[in-house]
Amino acid sequence: MTGSGTDERKPSGPPPALLTGTVADALRVTGGRVGGVYLCSTAPGLLRLAVLAGLPGPLFRPWWRVTVDRPFPVADVHRTGVPVVLANATEMMRDYAQLAAGLPFQFGSLYVPVVADGRSFGVLAVLRAAAADAAEVQAEHERLAVVADALGAALARLDADGGEVTWDGEPLCVRPPAAGPAPGRVGRFAWDPATDVVTLDEQARALLGLPPGRSPGTLDALARAVDPTDAHRLPGLLHRTAGGRPPPLPIQVRTTEGGLRLLELWEATGSVTGAPRPPGAPATPRPVAGVLLDPGPGALADGAADLLPEGVFCLDRLGLVVYANPRAGHLLGVPRDRLVGRSLWEAVPWLNQPTCEEHLRGALLSPEPAHFHVRHPHTENRSAVPRPYEGDWLRISLYPGADLVTCTAVPANRVPDGADPEPAGGEPPAPDTAASTAPVYRPIVLAIALTEAVTARQVSAVVMRELLPAFGGRRLAIYLLQERHLYLAWESGFPKGFLRPFEGVALDARLPGVETLTTGRPLFFDSMRQLAAAYPGIALDASEGARAFLPLIASGRPVGSCILGFDRSRSFGSEERTVLTALAGLIAHAMEKAQRYDTEAALARGLQQALLPRRLSQHARVETAGRYLPGTEGMDVGGDWYDVVEAGDGLALVIGDVQGHGVQAAATMGQLRSAVRAFALGDRPPEEVMGGTNHLLIDLDPGQFASCCYVRLDPATGVARAVRAGHLPPLLRHPDGRTEVVDLSGGVVLGVDPRAHYPVTELRLEPGAILALYTDGLVERPGQDIDDGIAVLRRDLAGALPGPQPGAADAREPRAGPAVRSLADVADRLTSTARRAADRADDIALLLATRRAARTSPGADTGDAPRDRA
Repeated sequence: MTGSGTDERKPSGPPPALLTGTVADALRVTGGRVGGVYLCSTAPGLLRLAVLAGLPGPLFRPWWRVTVDRPFPVADVHRTGVPVVLANATEMMRDYAQLAAGLPFQFGSLYVPVVADGRSFGVLAVLRAAAADAAEVQAEHERLAVVADALGAALARLDADGGEVTWDGEPLCVRPPAAGPAPGRVGRFAWDPATDVVTLDEQARALLGLPPGRSPGTLDALARAVDPTDAHRLPGLLHRTAGGRPPPLPIQVRTTEGGLRLLELWEATGSVTGAPRPPGAPATPRPVAGVLLDPGPGALADGAADLLPEGVFCLDRLGLVVYANPRAGHLLGVPRDRLVGRSLWEAVPWLNQPTCEEHLRGALLSPEPAHFHVRHPHTENRSAVPRPYEGDWLRISLYPGADLVTCTAVPANRVPDGADPEPAGGEPPAPDTAASTAPVYRPIVLAIALTEAVTARQVSAVVMRELLPAFGGRRLAIYLLQERHLYLAWESGFPKGFLRPFEGVALDARLPGVETLTTGRPLFFDSMRQLAAAYPGIALDASEGARAFLPLIASGRPVGSCILGFDRSRSFGSEERTVLTALAGLIAHAMEKAQRYDTEAALARGLQQALLPRRLSQHARVETAGRYLPGTEGMDVGGDWYDVVEAGDGLALVIGDVQGHGVQAAATMGQLRSAVRAFALGDRPPEEVMGGTNHLLIDLDPGQFASCCYVRLDPATGVARAVRAGHLPPLLRHPDGRTEVVDLSGGVVLGVDPRAHYPVTELRLEPGAILALYTDGLVERPGQDIDDGIAVLRRDLAGALPGPQPGAADAREPRAGPAVRSLADVADRLTSTARRAADRADDIALLLATRRAARTSPGADTGDAPRDRA
């Protein structure tokens, strides 16, 4: 909750008026509380929240970015094009448990794709009141789809005209359409930059203190109607809005008499979802519309609330304080005039803590009231505010409405009669711990996130992301037990080299990280002095701070220990100790699973490396090169393979991909490779090779299927006879540089249909031409069509060798680019991007072959088949 969550610079992407208008329409047709538009970003596989209405941006920060391969409704809708309707929290927990754990409130949600002309631009999402089932919100879903289709059509037109349809900035946070009467008095005005005419309604004139019937007439006259300190800003704001850059949040201005007003501006386009500013067109100023809002007291109800002994303040759906009585300012330690018109976390920064953030998010998403205790910190400026009570604890209550959240604040030692009982947990937390107390649902979030982590590094990263921030920690170290010694598996936040002396310590060492494991008891130290007193002579990395040492024990077996570090001294309450100990058990089980994974992955890697060819069969007229890169996610190794086999007086080029990963996939790959080699060595026709391999896989019944492409090449004539079983089509680069996708008639994947037929396609490989066989890991990317990946590979292959340009007068003129000496260099170039990638979701196999026009020269590179283990 730090900042407004908006960017006052003009965002790159579609016109803000188009997006904000779409969200406003979506909320109107569905009766939703919160709406947003996610758009594709320029980063592959990443969606960004472009507009958010009805919720302060900082409260939704964890969901600003969504990767398309995550278990999240927005990602699923974008990836599949199928809408998702979650009528209530029960359905959300059933289908998207991690999202439900992060937003454990009673609400429903609708998600529809924003598509046009077969392209997905993003997703339109609405959060609404919970319903009994999906049938109850079917009508809203259909109306929302119409709004999404209109946005998709507008974005398609924008894209066709050369405009930007992606989003890379922070979301624009806007106020949703009012569900009822607006708080305070509201006046409307308009300004036409072409004529400089300003028009105001009666309410706007009254808010500016102008006599009835009198209008400023011009922009300069309007500026003179506000306080001189604000007059210089007003023309600039209106000109910015006319140019397509309206301020994202209300602007505070004061009248000449000092009255506070909130000013909202937007382009008067005539239609919130139509007439976007044409891309590339001159920035012709457009008419501006706006409203003036009086957030201060004035109504009888406000005056009555001013007399209450409890603190009362109201927030709109952007977290802006639109009313506060004097007692609220007194209790919060902020003068009343500094509360109204500002966001809550800007006016009262010490409320920027997880407890307050979670309850406020719940009040904005669900109709249930929320109550919690919060401690006012001791600050220097607090002395300027009279102490209203003994102690610093306040009980805050939030009462949600359609447009406003009404909040009350009372001293914790004076709760009014009839108030709801204290929230679960009993007494308020001990001093200095309120800001770091984790939400009660954090164990659920951690548990769900850990189910997706399969390596020790992934488990540690989840702990760092989900556990440490929830408890206010800044440092983390995880040690794993191997042969009665502890070895560091992960560290973050500690000074460089500080943990090196503790690497490989034996279980008889007197260290807290060792003793917490050998005794099975967690150790908590409120300060570094307390830690030094318990372990004299221990090396300390800071003079202040607190530490928690947690044993990692799974199924009664010691796994390791976890160290949490805090920058300030603090105490650990009994409930917090219990939660941390329970979370340590979850981490231990995840680490135990990761160790089993590492063992299986090592076995699978060894098996696969043993089965892949160490050297490819050679021929004087053919040069080949193969490359293999294992995946870096999931089980790391899969069933991709390639091979070159002598087939009579020719060569058989083979590439395949067994579905799945791990030992079973590697073993199946080995059996298929052996079968194909046996058929090829007998020089069986390609269709018989593929059919026989298909029957073998069905007879083995490993519960897996495989794709394969088999090419029998005659080196003397260049005639190639090819078949494929569900595999990607090869690429052929002609000697002149032209590159095409080879149109091979294909059959179904191996291992599915015993009656499958595999037709043969004949093609010719001219001297100097390159045939490329590959697996999907080289061309498939999350959120992208695989045809786009094949097009990129085709382009790279076309430019991978120096050679004549198509149609060039001089056929000897080389292409631009680094020199390439052999087919091995081409293979390296085609896999260079994948080799540098930190994350490869799948393994990659590539096999290249080319014919030589003449007898091979001595020392020529043939049969190159390195296997990249990086």
